[in-house]
This record gives sequence, structure tokens and C-alpha cells, in this order.
Amino acid sequence: MFEKFSRSWELVKASAAVLRSDKELMVFPIISAAATLVVLATFLVPLIGWRVFQHGFGVSGAIWVFLFYFCQYSVIVFFNCALVGAAMIRLEGGDPTIADGINAAKARLPAILGYAAIAATVGLILKRMKDDDHFLVRLLGGGLGTVWTLATFLVVPVLVHQEVGPFEALKRSANLLKRTWGENAIGNVGIGLVFGMAMFAVLVVGLLLAWVAAQLSGVLAVAILVVFVIALLVMGVYQAALSGIYSAALYRYATEGSAPPAFQGLQLESAFATK
Repeated sequence: MFEKFSRSWELVKASAAVLRSDKELMVFPIISAAATLVVLATFLVPLIGWRVFQHGFGVSGAIWVFLFYFCQYSVIVFFNCALVGAAMIRLEGGDPTIADGINAAKARLPAILGYAAIAATVGLILKRMKDDDHFLVRLLGGGLGTVWTLATFLVVPVLVHQEVGPFEALKRSANLLKRTWGENAIGNVGIGLVFGMAMFAVLVVGLLLAWVAAQLSGVLAVAILVVFVIALLVMGVYQAALSGIYSAALYRYATEGSAPPAFQGLQLESAFATK
């Protein structure tokens, strides 16, 4: 287990080094976030006007939620594929452009939409389980959600790098999990935990400073809040980009077991050595 911790940490450091050398990769999470907000607004406005959930969840509500999940997943997975596609070019020693990433995702659009439909179905089922009145059902839903997250972590690199459909991509991602379950879980939890703690600290400091500033000037307090909100958004974008690069690096490790050219010279080859 210690080896897995060590290897995961080296992969995270290497991924961060790649991101520092190619900050353009952060554009993809920004576009993705903006597009998901558009999708949210597109569904939210009719939802309020048509009162879809006025009489409870029902069939119409389930269809509405499924369509929302499908559109959201389509956008998120598309731009994740664009990010990973560009990251893979960088890992191979190339210098990707934003267009390179978009083209990589466009080439796999049918598979992306197919996977989005699968993910939307699973997401709807898990939501119903987590909202259930029975504690055991909610607990089971949470556990299945965690398993689903780990099992699908490498779906995007598989979709980008291999000419397979969504079901085969899921199968191959799950198979890769057997070889990388430690690095997968540690990397996911580690990145999320570090950024979660950092963002919480920034939030607390921002609120405290805004409260102190409010005693002097309301305008100053608002300005401070705006600055810290922007800082939180930047951290979120960085986390998303880092996670995408990490998935590409982990995929490379799982399938080839060798250090990508972009990692050469970083003394990280041991992270890819077969233990």
C-alpha cells in the first residue's frame, strides 16, 4: 500500500508539472463550466414555468431529470475528452492546442453521447436511491456511487485513445481499475481532499476579511468577497484540469507501465516502474 501512495503522489506531482508547462489545458474546464451553466439555465427556466414537480417526482419528473443529466453529462464528458486528448499529446512530448483537444473529442462524439446516456441512467438510479426514505437504501446508493466513480475514472482516456463504444469503454475502465485501484482511489481522494481543504480555508479567510471590512465599508466587503469567489473558481478550474491530466497519466501507466516523454527528466520514472 505504501508503494501505491508513493506512486500516486509522484503521478500527481508529474501531472501538476505538466499543467504548469501548459496552462492552456485549464481552458477546457472553464468552457465546460460555462456550458453546464447554460444547460442548467435551459432546464431550470422551463422547470419553474411548467411546474414539472408540482405533483411529485412521477414519470414526467423522471424524464426531465434524465434529459437534464444526459445533457449535462454530454457537455462534461465532451470537454473532459478534449482535456484528456490534449493532455495525452502533451504527455507524448507534443504541444497541443485547444483545437487539438476539441477535435479529439469531436472524433469520439457518438461514443461520448452513448456514455452520457449510460451515465445519466445510472445517475438517475443513484439519485432515487440516495433520496429514499430507508437508511440502508441511501447507504447502498452512496456506496454504489463511490464504486461507480472509481470504475469510470478511466472511461474518458479509454474513449479518447481507443476506438471502442461506450459499453466497451466502461468494461475496459473497470478492468484497468483492477490494476490501478490503489492509485485510482488515492489520487481521487487525495486531489479532492487537498483542494477541498484549501478551498475551505480560502472561504473562511474570505468571509472573515469581508466581515471585518464590512465594519468599515460595504463596498470594500463586497470587493473582498468578489476576489475570494474568483480565487475559489480558479482553484476549482485547476483541480478539474489536474484531475484530467492525472487520469491520462494513470491510464498511460495502467496500459504501458512506462513514463511518458513529458515526465522524463523529472526523476519520476520510478512512479511507472512495475512493483
